[in-house]
Amino acid sequence: MSSARTTGASTTRTRNGLLNLLSLAALLYFLWWAPTNLDGYKLRVINLIAINGILGLSLNLIYGIAGMFSLGHAGFMAIGAYVSALLILTPAQKVTQWILEPIAPWLLNFQVPFIISLILAGLAAAFVGWLIALPVLRLGGDYLGIATLGFAEIIRILIVNLTPITNGSLGLKGIPAHTDLWMSYGCFLVILVFVTRLMNSNFGNVLRAVRDDEVAARTMGVDTFRVRTLAFTLGCFGGGLGGALMGNLITTIDPKMFMITQTYNLLMIVVVGGLGSITGSVIGSILVTTMLEWLRFVENPITLGSLRIPGIPGMRMVIFSVLLIAVIIFRREGIMGTREFSWNWFFPPLKQPEGKTPDDIDDILEERRRGR
Repeated sequence: MSSARTTGASTTRTRNGLLNLLSLAALLYFLWWAPTNLDGYKLRVINLIAINGILGLSLNLIYGIAGMFSLGHAGFMAIGAYVSALLILTPAQKVTQWILEPIAPWLLNFQVPFIISLILAGLAAAFVGWLIALPVLRLGGDYLGIATLGFAEIIRILIVNLTPITNGSLGLKGIPAHTDLWMSYGCFLVILVFVTRLMNSNFGNVLRAVRDDEVAARTMGVDTFRVRTLAFTLGCFGGGLGGALMGNLITTIDPKMFMITQTYNLLMIVVVGGLGSITGSVIGSILVTTMLEWLRFVENPITLGSLRIPGIPGMRMVIFSVLLIAVIIFRREGIMGTREFSWNWFFPPLKQPEGKTPDDIDDILEERRRGR
């Protein structure tokens, strides 16, 4: 009986694995088809969905899964974006862009391939996140959120004032557009698989235990500070990676891009999708990115017959905030809550005949063939 159940579960896993492969093949075909059939604006939105997916997953790892309320993700995005841009700009571009003050001599000829710049951008953000985590994670709740918000603002102010390195408030322009669909979705899939495997490991169970009851986890012998620090550092790596990809997609960055509004957008992705749900972060990134672009029409003049409504800058954020409030009121746990997507929602798990194992069925068929 137990053998039949085991075989049924194994068959279900095999079927779900095949469906995953088919879904991956469909995504790869779409990535091959889209560049030659969609315009530049649509391709940028599709790229932003993947980048926001990376940022949403990394923030969900910190906030939704580890239970640390962080408002500093825009700061780590800024670190990643600037590190990657500084590492791939050519010496000639650096000389022409640094107008207020000359660029630091040690940085002028420092140049690496794009992939390496992405990894270094993530590592730089993770290192700064680790340094910040040491004093900040001893706080909790709202205090932690305020502290991380303060550190993000410090990072932004440093970028404005370190002109020989960051070009100050002028920002960086002419960044090579290395981020395409293959790059953004490749990084997104790597982060998605990594977070999924992490959550299905013992470390994921420890993270959830620390989130649900830190005192009980500490009583059981868990080093909660080390666990929270590691989760925060990994989330910061994702923030730096997403910032680097965004900088290479937009091809220009400046300190104003990384204000609290950026963190607010990421919080919307996590809250709308569902705190603690990997699937929710993916759904949230699709909904929030698409809605933010689609609602741009409300900021332009609208003509309804003889009635002309003037465009109001910022109106889309007002509408989006109202929608977010509605989600919080009517579905506080978000779209997915803490659930994860499963093929079993659409196809029931496969079962073997009750009381008959595959070996039993093979024996019966063999006996019939022999005419017994």
